[in-house]
Amino acid sequence: MTTKSPDGVRLERQLIVVIDYDGGNLASAARAATRAAEMVGVDAEVVISNDPGAVRQASRIVLPGQGAFADCARGLAAVPGLRASIEDAVDGGSPFLGICVGMQLMAERGLEHGATQGLGWIAGEIAPMEAPGLRLPQMGWNELTLTRPHPLTEGLGPAPHGYFVHSYALTGAGSGDLLATTDYGGAVPAIVARGNRAGTQFHVEKSQAVGLKIMANFLLWEPSRESEGVEA
Repeated sequence: MTTKSPDGVRLERQLIVVIDYDGGNLASAARAATRAAEMVGVDAEVVISNDPGAVRQASRIVLPGQGAFADCARGLAAVPGLRASIEDAVDGGSPFLGICVGMQLMAERGLEHGATQGLGWIAGEIAPMEAPGLRLPQMGWNELTLTRPHPLTEGLGPAPHGYFVHSYALTGAGSGDLLATTDYGGAVPAIVARGNRAGTQFHVEKSQAVGLKIMANFLLWEPSRESEGVEA
């Protein structure tokens, strides 16, 4: 069990596993997690790994991703036991953060390069964006509109922005899973969460102060305490 000093800083060392499945942005995601841990005083070891044993021991899991949904799904499947170890760890309570395609993989399926099964943790599918008159892929900074309070989005300040690079997006999501949207030819899901599973369509590791704050919030997030009605 995590303990805290009188000033609220966690004392138990956390193992943060950044999943290595040739999904891209591994080193930058690991650096962001390391900087965020230092920023909020979390004692953390951040490792990049595709070892199922390490994943099952993880305190928290970060799944980055860039490129096509189908390619990233195949990358997970190509490492024996990797997907099962992620599911086992998350089912066991380890908080999960998916980034860009890592978030998309949380959906039921993706339609990029053919229909491909996702993790099925949130409702909806990843479909081509519809943004008449706008350039695709959506690339660059865009404002986040927070849709409901959540520990992951605390302290982001007024008009927070994230850095997006994508041409496919989540459609059919339940309103209860949405934490934030962004406007790009209409409302586009930007942050989702259900239970101890969360994801950002934008790149937190490239989103400067906002991204670091979200990563820091993730390292401090205690979903089990939320479910018990206890403020984390």
